[in-house]
Amino acid sequence: MAEMNEPSFDAPIPGMSLTAELGSRPWQSPPQYATVEQALEYYIPRLTADEVTEQLLDVLEMGVPVTALANTMQLSGVMEGKHSVDVGILIMPVLMEMISYIADTAGVEYDMGTDKPKKVSETLVDKALTKLQKEEDKEEEQIEVMPEVEVVEEKTMEEPAGLMSRRV
Repeated sequence: MAEMNEPSFDAPIPGMSLTAELGSRPWQSPPQYATVEQALEYYIPRLTADEVTEQLLDVLEMGVPVTALANTMQLSGVMEGKHSVDVGILIMPVLMEMISYIADTAGVEYDMGTDKPKKVSETLVDKALTKLQKEEDKEEEQIEVMPEVEVVEEKTMEEPAGLMSRRV
């Protein structure tokens, strides 16, 4: 006997995974540090720790801008419920100065990330084009110049082609 496929009503509702109870996320509850001073008292000892300083210098040597590092730090603090978004924005300049101070004392060159960013066409595309041009120049030097040969074309009568064309 054929079984009827009955719908299962025990399945989750579509979009249920996108919702959570109010206050169940760390950033939905009151922050652990409510003021700028309290938040800085949390961050500065962590930045000056030896392990974090070494990692910070490695990331700066890779070319990551200081603004990106400071923004990532404060954003993770917001997501962990350490401080609110507005406190995070207010501590950004202090975090940037602290990171640049650490880099200066270690003698590491860094990018603050506050300059106007270059357009992609001004950087990556230009580099690729100059590299391609250099390769083409090298290839041209390697190719021997061939003497020009005069090509004689034979005149042929074109035969009409097609279904309704006349045949001669």
